[in-house]
Amino acid sequence: QVQLVESGGGLVQAGGSLRLSCAASGRTFSTTTMGWFRQAPGKEREFVAFIRRSTGSTYYADSVKGRFTISRDNAQNTVSLQMNNLKPEDTATYYCAVAKTWYTAQTMGDSKKYDYWGQGTQVAVSS
Repeated sequence: QVQLVESGGGLVQAGGSLRLSCAASGRTFSTTTMGWFRQAPGKEREFVAFIRRSTGSTYYADSVKGRFTISRDNAQNTVSLQMNNLKPEDTATYYCAVAKTWYTAQTMGDSKKYDYWGQGTQVAVSS
């Protein structure tokens, strides 16, 4: 089992920045990928970004590319999401997730590939 705890959400004006963090504990050695997803009210959960633990390779949704940066600290078992130039459409609950198995870069944006999830942290961006 892996436990995940997110932090860093809050309210920010459009154009502002936030940094989300996710601390993993438990059998973290068994995981391959750490990712961030988000879910806005009335919408389905969507992929934001992921990072492969072994290589540090990253992948982003088009909607956040150039604005968000995902990073990890394997020694501390943490993954962070630096969010810059935030927009009202970024308002959502953000979830940290980890996957035990690496498939392909093209498929790791699928939430079904992830085995453990955090409780989520809310991000609200005002216009």
